[in-house]
Amino acid sequence: METPLSLADIRINYSLKELTVEAVSSDPFKQFGTWMQEALTAKVEEPTAFTLSTADAQGKPTARIVLLKALGPEGFVFYTNYESRKGQQLLENPYAALTFFWPSLERQVRIEGNVERVPAEASDSYFHSRPRGSQLGAWSSPQSQPIEDRSVLENLAKEYEAKFSDLDVMPRPPHWGGYLVKPQKIEFWQGRQNRLHDRLLYELQPDGTWHLQRLAP
Repeated sequence: METPLSLADIRINYSLKELTVEAVSSDPFKQFGTWMQEALTAKVEEPTAFTLSTADAQGKPTARIVLLKALGPEGFVFYTNYESRKGQQLLENPYAALTFFWPSLERQVRIEGNVERVPAEASDSYFHSRPRGSQLGAWSSPQSQPIEDRSVLENLAKEYEAKFSDLDVMPRPPHWGGYLVKPQKIEFWQGRQNRLHDRLLYELQPDGTWHLQRLAP
């Protein structure tokens, strides 16, 4: 008989750093940039990876890991297939939550906001910066759709490779591009001892400024 998993006693007592209102930037984008740079410097595995949570028109949520590809004064950008499940949900309900987790730094960032497609020019620019194999993958995958087996993908990849073999610049698929998440809330979480974690929440105000407050863990 297999021994059942014992999960209740698994715990880590976080103690690396603290997070105070006095120490952070008044601009949450600058604060995020600081934390991202620290994650890069610390060589965190997949520092740009985050959980993207979306919901359909009935409020049923789904989540998956995607990669952050740009950060600007308006928000956070990622790229995907517009016809995928997340693309369909964002069409029905253009609001999302992003969760970054850097365990080695004992840090988490949670972001909530409205979502819109980035301009076609931005999607074109990023698409053409990708390796050619990744470009072919964007054409070849009917993302989120059932397929009989892997050979379907491999055959489609061969077809598109032949189709674009004479082109130096592969066109971007019309069903593929970027999304901009325009945050209304950004929360920074720093693990602390005895589960008394530090949580600082920035909330966007009607006048465009950010209100910063501490939350209980």
